[in-house]
Order: sequence, then structure tokens, then C-alpha cells
Amino acid sequence: MNDNAKNQGNQINIELSEEVADGIYSNLAIISHSQSEFIVDFIRILPGVNKAKVKSRIILTPQHAKRLFKALGENIDKFEDAHGEIAEDNVLPGMPMNFGGNTAQA
Repeated sequence: MNDNAKNQGNQINIELSEEVADGIYSNLAIISHSQSEFIVDFIRILPGVNKAKVKSRIILTPQHAKRLFKALGENIDKFEDAHGEIAEDNVLPGMPMNFGGNTAQA
């Protein structure tokens, strides 16, 4: 078997539709977990509005959540190496990005 055939067996073709490629803006993430999964709700909060909707929900296995955590850390490090440290401003005082706990229901 040649190298090209071996490499093709390890490739995954990922499709990205135009709708998904546009992305969804989020300025708040609420993370919860159960024994078997992590749930990340992405929310957009607008100034002066006391109601917000979940724009997207991602459900991950604990293993995939840990891989995502590591990948985000690596990418933040690369970004900061290129552009300087990211300032952490507290836009919503008292509202953490991770509410923690076992609040998710499967």
C-alpha cells in the first residue's frame, strides 16, 4: 500500500455550509455537566435588555470537553504570543462564564 492510500484512510472530509460558516456571535457561555456529558450554551446578551436567548447549544463527552479545553488554551497562547495578552474585562459583574455544578439534564 502506498503512502497516499494510507494517508487517505486517515482523512476526514468536513463540509461547512454557508449558513454555518456565517457563525453566531456570543458574548456569554453557560457551562454545565452531568456524569456523562458537558453542555455549553452560547448566549448573546444585548445592553439594556434583561432577557437573552440561547443561540447555540453544544453537547460534548467529558473526553471531548477536555480536548476542547486544551485546544482553546493552546490557541489562546498562540494568539497572545502574536498579539499580546488578552485583557479580561468584566462586562457583566457577578456573571461568570462557568456556572459549574451538575445542572444539566440529559
